[in-house]
Amino acid sequence: MPRERLLITVKTYPTLSRKHGETVCTAAVRPDGSWVRLYPIPFRLMDYRDRYAKFDWIETTLAKSSRDTRPETFHPVDVSDITHLGHLGTDDDWRERRQIILKQGKVHNRLGPLIDAAHANQCSLAVFKPTKILDFSWQTDDRDWDELKVQEMRNRADQGELFAGDDWRKTFQLIPKLPWKFYYKFLDADGRESEMTVLDWEAGQLYWSCMKQENGLQSLALAKVRQKYIDEFSKKDLHFFLGTTKEYHEWATNPWLIVGVFPVPPETQPPLF
Repeated sequence: MPRERLLITVKTYPTLSRKHGETVCTAAVRPDGSWVRLYPIPFRLMDYRDRYAKFDWIETTLAKSSRDTRPETFHPVDVSDITHLGHLGTDDDWRERRQIILKQGKVHNRLGPLIDAAHANQCSLAVFKPTKILDFSWQTDDRDWDELKVQEMRNRADQGELFAGDDWRKTFQLIPKLPWKFYYKFLDADGRESEMTVLDWEAGQLYWSCMKQENGLQSLALAKVRQKYIDEFSKKDLHFFLGTTKEYHEWATNPWLIVGVFPVPPETQPPLF
């Protein structure tokens, strides 16, 4: 199988799987703008922060998932065999990022056709431009991981089934469970109002960072998250990276979630004279 060059664009906050432990949904685009979902990626085995970041170019060998029929879902043949090729920066108002994401790939602005495409299993990842942002909100979520999943993870870790080497098993500690679900409410080009869950890794990390800055005061931390996702991003040419979940992909009324945000600086026009 040939190795593929991929630009990482999406990293979601980790979820808990009895089989794979802490996993992250990672999405990337090829140089031609087409999408790839990399799943499952074990959080521990990937040395997540150091192995690759968003908008890093990587190279690896992919195999089509046999358990996930969504067209973009693949898994690395060997998760330890991922070559880091460099980072795509933000020079010249994100020119190169804009070229690959917004010009090489397709940008959607109507939700109806995307829902139909998911139900027909034609796509499960997409770039979407909302016409108007109406709100950014949150609701409380479970503050602890599912204890049955945690116990099964610990049993498998003790037996050496999840993590390579003894160090992980000796120091194993779960990443904190995010106690909130974040949402964007927006309009599309048809005037359709929607509210979607935001699963972006950076939203969760921002919350924990703000909690430290505000000495654990949740209300102040959440206000800072909202400030960034509403006040700051509203000044950008905001796009969403949308994805579906395997469970709801082909039948839910709206199977799409916001798995990442793409707050591009507004494109400046060159002077006429």
